[in-house]
Amino acid sequence: MNPSGTIFAPITGRGGAVTVVRLSGADALAIAARMTKLPAARRASLRSLRLESVVLDHAVVTVFAAPNSFTGEDCAELSIHGGRAVLAAVSDALVALGARPAEPGEFSRRAFLNGRLDLLQAEATADLIAAETEAQRRLAIDGADALQTACARWRESLRQIMARQEALIDFPDEDLPPDVDAALQRDVAALHLEMRDILASAPSAARLREGLEFVILGPPNAGKSTLLNALAGADIAIVSEIPGTTRDAVGARVDLGGVPVHITDTAGLRETADVIEAEGVRRARARGAKADLIIAVAAAPEPEFPATPPGVEVVHVITKSDLFERAPLGFLHVSAATGAGMSALLRQLAMLAARLTETSGAAALARPRQVACVRETAEALANAMRAQEPELRGEELRIAAASLGRLTGAIGVEEILDAVFSGFCIGK
Repeated sequence: MNPSGTIFAPITGRGGAVTVVRLSGADALAIAARMTKLPAARRASLRSLRLESVVLDHAVVTVFAAPNSFTGEDCAELSIHGGRAVLAAVSDALVALGARPAEPGEFSRRAFLNGRLDLLQAEATADLIAAETEAQRRLAIDGADALQTACARWRESLRQIMARQEALIDFPDEDLPPDVDAALQRDVAALHLEMRDILASAPSAARLREGLEFVILGPPNAGKSTLLNALAGADIAIVSEIPGTTRDAVGARVDLGGVPVHITDTAGLRETADVIEAEGVRRARARGAKADLIIAVAAAPEPEFPATPPGVEVVHVITKSDLFERAPLGFLHVSAATGAGMSALLRQLAMLAARLTETSGAAALARPRQVACVRETAEALANAMRAQEPELRGEELRIAAASLGRLTGAIGVEEILDAVFSGFCIGK
């Protein structure tokens, strides 16, 4: 990604009545001034956009002078009419005047490089844009805010710990508090425990961000495809009385109580000499082994549930329940013919989806990068607790600080020095 130059791109979705085009970079205001008379900073004004003598559009123009803009650079935002021809004409004009189209994520990258966003805020912005459900929206906002707060607390705690550790190394003969070493060990242990607790909840947050995988398993003609269609509210899978119709996985994305879930219909599980069907059965079993939850299906009036892989949560569902005179207890019963039982099944699946993605409002480590940074920090803190020599402990703490710094931004040496001198009044 080229960090230089003046860039532009629409920052609103297509198809609306108004499209906002952001122009950012060192020459942003000069380029905008060649198209129109610029208003005062942070004041929206109606202007005519021109390229030489040709009027391109009548737009609302807003100017943001550096560093008080999203990117931290000089910015101009052009609220133009939303038609494709208008956007094309304005874009061509901006290119002719020296700007270039922005690459994906380049505005946010510049905001990060200019100190307007840290990495966590940038990732939360991307997750918020990509959110499909209410639960994902809450994760992108509430979970990210909680993580931001936790990181600030961890950073300050680690800064104070490192300051005391440096004092023990560099000034062992000074009048330091007698319990400084024991207190330091306690603080390291407390910080390590908090990080381990948050790491334990990371899989739930990751599942919510990426979406869950529910797989329907059962014998041929058990109503698996009909069940998928009913859960998705659309004709996704082909339904037929002919056994073995479904040969490969067919799925749909479903919102279950705010949690995104991909529900997959699979080939009927049975022994078969058909090479293609046998491959479908193998893939069905493999997909079930990797699922977050299996919907095990068996048809009335003589339900026979399939064997399911160990370690995967299972919901047993009897289909074609309208064929029962008296349904057996202990199972969910549904009927595609009458719709009976579908509401209960959806409630049960939504409850399980919520449980599998529960983060309890805590700081959410939803991305592998975040998990890796916190895990590396926790491991370094554990090594520090085991270290016998102050110098070795200090080195592990510096490793912890570097790992934590990669989460949001570097922890500076000056901050540690400030804490040493202000906290212990060394050099009196």
